Order: sequence, then C-alpha cells, then structure tokens
Amino acid sequence: MAEKKILCIGLVCLDIINVVDKYPEEDTDSRCLSQRWQRGGNASNSCTVLSLLGAPCAFMGSLAPGPVADFVLNDFQMYKIDISLLLKHVDCSFPTSVVIGNVTTGSRTILHMNRNLPDVSAEDFSKVDLSQYKWIHVEGRNAGEQVKMIEQIMDYNSKVPEKSRIRISVEIEKTREPLYQLFPYGDVVFVSKDVAMHFGFNSAASAVKGMYSRVKKGAVIICAWAEKGADGMGPDGVVVHSDAFPPEALVDTLGAGDTFNASVIYSLSNGGSLKEALTFGCQIAGKKCGIHGYDGIVS
Repeated sequence: MAEKKILCIGLVCLDIINVVDKYPEEDTDSRCLSQRWQRGGNASNSCTVLSLLGAPCAFMGSLAPGPVADFVLNDFQMYKIDISLLLKHVDCSFPTSVVIGNVTTGSRTILHMNRNLPDVSAEDFSKVDLSQYKWIHVEGRNAGEQVKMIEQIMDYNSKVPEKSRIRISVEIEKTREPLYQLFPYGDVVFVSKDVAMHFGFNSAASAVKGMYSRVKKGAVIICAWAEKGADGMGPDGVVVHSDAFPPEALVDTLGAGDTFNASVIYSLSNGGSLKEALTFGCQIAGKKCGIHGYDGIVS
C-alpha cells in the first residue's frame, strides 16, 4: 500500500530573482549580478522542501496558461510533486514576484503581482479523495472558503478510525483580518512574526502564550522569529524553544519560512516531538539561508 501523502494548498507563482550588490537607489540605472527564475509561492515552496526531505507530497492550487506555466509544471515534475489537483484556468494572469536580493546582506525585497487568478474553492476541494492524505497544510488566503474546506476534512475524520485521520495545519502569515478566522481550525497553527507583532507581541514565546486561546483545544501553535529561532506551545501549556542555526554566510532568505513550516510538518508527521520538530525546522531553514534555492538543504 502506497504511503499517504502530505497535501499543501495555496499559491504557486513565478519568482524572478535579481541579485544586486546593494539595493537600487531611486532614479538610478543598476546592473544585476545575476537573474534566475524559480517556482515560488508559500505552499509550493513547502512542497519542494517536503519532497527533498523524502515525503510523498501533493500541491493544490491554481494555474494560468502560458510559458510561465510550462516552466512551473516542469519544475513541479522535477521535484516529483503530485500535481494532479492543479486547477487550470483560462483568461487569467499568472502570478509573479520580482525579488531583489542583496548579495551583501542576504536580504530580499519582494514585489508581488496577482490580479485575477482564483484561489481553490470549497467546491473544488470537495472533489479531492481525502483517503490519499495523512496531513493537509493550508496556506491562509481565501479564509472563508478554506474554513469550509477544513470542515470537509473534519467531517471525513469523524467517519474514519483514529489512525486514518488527517492532521491539519494552517499558516497565518499576513496581517489581514479575514485570515484570523483560521486560528481555531488547525491541529498545528503557524503564526508569522508579522502577525504576532500586529497583535502586540515582541517575541515568539510571548506570542504563542498570548495567542493560544485563539486555537482549538489540543492544538499546537508555532511562531518563528527569524534569527531568534522559534517557539511553540501545545495543550500542556509549556513553551518549547529552538535557537536558530544561522549559516556561515547568509546567501538567500527567500522561502526560509516555507522551509521551516515544511520541516516542522515533516518531523511531526513522522512522530517527532514539538521540541524535535522546532529544532529540525530551524536547522533546515538555516541551511536554506546559506544556499540559493533549495537543492542542498538535506546534504
């Protein structure tokens, strides 16, 4: 019997990455040190990392036609990610991100364009054969529809033995009010530093303690805080911490958060404790920051 997969639902886009020696000043003409195309999007990136870690995984999201889509499809296939759930739309623009990366500091600035490509709907999700999956990760986007999708998973879980139930994780990254309705719907809830600061918290530890009342009974809440590592808390009320594992040289932070989320999911889905998962997530995210792209994060 084939091993059940981890499904990530959310965005796939094209990242056009321009590397410069310093951030361009206004009204100047600068040369890029390099430029490359890379498949991006939070859920898409997490699939890449899961695949590299050895987890069978699938992606569900929307795709617009054209040469960019061909590049993205080829890249999904190169990483052996199941894309049978991709929703193909016509008369839509493919989302792109122009990324300006500073070779000196390792920082990046992102300009994102996503005009009219629809997100996955609850009706789309109702056609998914849930028996194929052991974990479903939802990147917070069209939260009203995503709540309905998660309710479908919960209904499925209520009808199968405990060992066959699907674990659900949600990512709340953006400071957008509609996304906060996702808090009580994840077995594991990833909260970004930006969201934590929006709610007035100044550390990952204070964030997971202060926001735990928003998640459902028995859930785990996790917050990564860049170079300060990550913290998490479960129903026992104990805050668990992992330090960061910075690379010798900071090369590329693009997708570090997606790498952390995927690595935590990988560890938890294989029976790891919260402490083990946070440490593994910080280790792999640290490796990712020391390389361009993702190849090499598990070497």
